[in-house]
Amino acid sequence: MNDMTASKPGTSPEQGTVRLERMLPGPIERVWTYLTDPEKRATWLAGGAFDLRVGGKADLHFDHSNITSEKPPEGKGKHVSSGTITRIEPPRLLAFTFGAAGPVSEVTFELKPEGKGVLLTVTHVRIADRNTKIGVAAGWDAHIAILEDRLNGEPPRPFWSTHQRLKKEYEARL
Repeated sequence: MNDMTASKPGTSPEQGTVRLERMLPGPIERVWTYLTDPEKRATWLAGGAFDLRVGGKADLHFDHSNITSEKPPEGKGKHVSSGTITRIEPPRLLAFTFGAAGPVSEVTFELKPEGKGVLLTVTHVRIADRNTKIGVAAGWDAHIAILEDRLNGEPPRPFWSTHQRLKKEYEARL
């Protein structure tokens, strides 16, 4: 990992909220494509179509075999989450509801150019409970780490072992 993408842990600025910031290699349009193009998004998070307008559908089809070579634990690795686009300002902001972390949770991706890099801020609000919050924090942290790898042209790190390690760290921190 290069200095541009040095990782720092996510924070919990308020109850039911997780926020992560990462400096990614630019340009901003490239990072935006990894958020909005289903094929590129499937390489670090989940595929599925987004109707890129306020009120549009946001389908996430998680298949972790697409993002890492590490085999998922039994019963994990594939699921679908559907939401609705709540805000969109290409190529700087994308927000949508996220049913997998509570009935009204919402994820916001914010992109801000900084030199040759792009500051990505992921904010997930209205997470149902503490246990879900721990899993969500670890999940976003592991997924964003894989996005960093993809953008840097590096082999993606393993998702599940990274997620388990991060889950223990967030359990102690949150």
